[in-house]
Amino acid sequence: MDPRDLIKRPIITEKSTQLMEEGKYVFEVDKRANKVEIRQAVEKLFGVKVAQVWTMRVPGKRKRVGRFVGRTSEWKKAIVKLTPDSKPIELFGESSS
Repeated sequence: MDPRDLIKRPIITEKSTQLMEEGKYVFEVDKRANKVEIRQAVEKLFGVKVAQVWTMRVPGKRKRVGRFVGRTSEWKKAIVKLTPDSKPIELFGESSS
């Protein structure tokens, strides 16, 4: 698989922003991806060295619209820790003003 197919998007929340200070980055990944594939995809896409990968499946939530009840999709989350000598990942574009 192409690395862009494995890594869907970065997760930007208060908690993930605090983790960035520790060199940990949170991504939504393909449900079928394993830790080795995620490590290789991040290293190839961002040109960094990965020290450790944690993965977890996030269950879908029950949602209701009027009298209709449904569920949101289940998805997979990966927390990637970079090595201390690796450069940080630039998730936000640098403004040149």
